[in-house]
Amino acid sequence: QVQLVESGGGLVQAGGSLRLSCADSGRTFSSYAMGWFRQAPGKAREREFVAAITRGGARTAYADSVKGRFTISRDNAKSTVYLQMNSLKPEDTALYYCAGADTRQLPISAGRYEYWGQGTQVTVSS
Repeated sequence: QVQLVESGGGLVQAGGSLRLSCADSGRTFSSYAMGWFRQAPGKAREREFVAAITRGGARTAYADSVKGRFTISRDNAKSTVYLQMNSLKPEDTALYYCAGADTRQLPISAGRYEYWGQGTQVTVSS
């Protein structure tokens, strides 16, 4: 059973940085590709892909809007995936979710992910 808990969100000024963490309390974390998605205010039905990483960490993928600013990484020994966010912009304001997919691939579609955390709020002020 995968149980994901995000942390690290908060309020930051534009240009600042935050690091999100997502910990899995289960024992199969290394079997899952992991992804970060976000849901902006007023877009209740849409979870936007942000970044993903394969189960071993060898491959990553990013949305164009965050490429060069965000970095996804994972520590399988700690059952944790991270999202380092630099040069934050007001348009990055959203509820950020981590998600897990039981696959060797690198999915970027929310529908490919079976397990989801509750989300952590990131607010970037201008």
